[in-house]
Formats: sequence, structure tokens, C-alpha cells
Amino acid sequence: MFFSVIIPVYNRPEELRELLDSLSAQFFQDFEVIVIEDGSSLTSESVCDSFKEKLTIHYLYQENQGQGFARNHGMQEAKGSFYVIFDSDVIVPKDYLEKLKMAIESRNLDAFGGPDAAESGFSTLQKAMDFAMTSFLTTGGIRGKMKNPASYQARGFNMGVSRQVFEETKGFVDPNSGEDIEWSIRIKKSGFKLELVKEAFVFHKRKNSLKSFFNQAYSFGQNRINVSRYHADAVKVVHLLPSAFLLFLALTFVSGLFSWSIFPVLLLVFLIWISLVFFFASLQYMSLKVGGLSMAISILQLAGYGAGLLVEGFRKLLKG
Repeated sequence: MFFSVIIPVYNRPEELRELLDSLSAQFFQDFEVIVIEDGSSLTSESVCDSFKEKLTIHYLYQENQGQGFARNHGMQEAKGSFYVIFDSDVIVPKDYLEKLKMAIESRNLDAFGGPDAAESGFSTLQKAMDFAMTSFLTTGGIRGKMKNPASYQARGFNMGVSRQVFEETKGFVDPNSGEDIEWSIRIKKSGFKLELVKEAFVFHKRKNSLKSFFNQAYSFGQNRINVSRYHADAVKVVHLLPSAFLLFLALTFVSGLFSWSIFPVLLLVFLIWISLVFFFASLQYMSLKVGGLSMAISILQLAGYGAGLLVEGFRKLLKG
């Protein structure tokens, strides 16, 4: 068996159903699916049972330990040569595994990370969130929009490793705080080849509200600092840009209140950036509504990440 698909799930049976349905339509069929229920009260066992005629699927249950340790559990039980990890809120294109296998073999990859995208049927809010999470105008550059695919740090919603990588590195060491980034760094430090595979993308069906989206961005900033507790070089200049953006917003607001001469310049810079967000988001999704909402979402995304990084960084300075 070539692939073992590992899916941790927590109280999201219907969301899992959509993912399993997309997996059952894959062109490449040499794979198994392992679902790990991480202490859910709303379980997915019946959903998994309904796919037994379409997929080679195994359902495992554990007490709640966090998604990182749930993934480890699944990989410990896996029979494939290469493990592919998904979050339950993604949908996989029909040629995903086919393209991934080609990339692994042609590029001799030990591990990979893949990007995310918004499907045409997604809501306006989901498309705006997708733009904020993938655009070069926000933290999209941090998430892997670089020329060198070897610079990519894989994310747990769409990543994978060979059996050898898992056996030698032992998987995730943190249950739920930037654990995917930490493992990506450790994989590379162990001498394995991990790269971005752009063609192995998933449709990421985020179901956030504006509040939960901000909270998620905030946690991403915190997680970057948490990873630096394992790897001192985890925080680079590029990761400080959202915090710089947040301070820029604060300075613009304060200078406007006190009529400082610098205010028109700061306001002009902000208006240029937000106009570019509107233009590129509207163009990408052919929707002015998405463009308009993307402006607010992009501000929330950058401000949330920047605030989380600053607060957690200050906490680390105090506590170590």
C-alpha cells in the first residue's frame, strides 16, 4: 500500500463526511484511510462505517490528547509507505493523490507540505478568509509563497511524511501549538528532504466567524513563539511583519488623534495597501463582495497574528 491518509477529528462528523467523499473519488486508489477520534462527544464512527464499501478505512478512538498526538496514533497504526495528513475541514481534488505520488517519486521527497485554496462554491466569507490566509499581501508569504520549495514549513491541514521519517523523528512532540511547524523544522534538521508541492492543494473549508478567525490568527502568532522554545531559529524577520503592521496601525491612529504631520503619509501607505487587497481579491474571485470583505479579514488576520506573537513573545521573555 502506497499511502496512508491520517485524519484526526474532533466533534465534526459531517465535515469528515465531505472529506471522505472526496477521497472515495480519487483517481489513485492504492491507499487506506485512518480516522482518529480525539475524545469527541459527537463521534464519527457511523460516518466511517458508511464508507466501508468505498474506502479501506479504519476508525480509532482515543481520549482527548490534541491533534498532534492523534496524528501520531494514526501513523503508528498505518500500513502505507507514505503518510498523508489532513485536517477534517478540507476537501481533496480527484487527482490529488495521483499528483502527489508523481511529485514524491520524481523529486525524491521524504516529506511534503501542500497549499490550500477556496473552491468556487465556497461562501463569500470563506473566499475572503482564503485570500487573507494565502495572499502575498498578508501572511501568505509566510505560509510558503516563496521561490524555493525547500523553504516551506508544512502545515497539518495538508502535509505528509515517509514511514522512515516518522520512525526516525517520532512524529509530533507538541499536541496542539504549532506542532506542524516544529516537526517540519525537525524533519529538515534530521537531513530529510521536505518541500512544497504546489500541485497537491486542498480546498480548505474554513467555518470561522470573524471572531473565531481573529482568535485563530492570534493563536498562530502565539504558536510561532511556542515553536521557538524548541528551535531558537524559528522566528525570523518575516514573522515579525504582522507585529510591525499592528504597530503601524496603532501609530497611524495615534498620529491622527494628535494631528501629527506624519499622519497623511501613514494614511496614504495604509490606503495603498488596502486598495491592493481589494483589487487582487476582487480579481482573483471575480467578486467585489469578496474584495470588500477581504479588506476587513486581512486586517484581522495580520493584527491577530501580530498581537499573538507580541504577547507570547513578551511572556517568553518574562518566563523563559
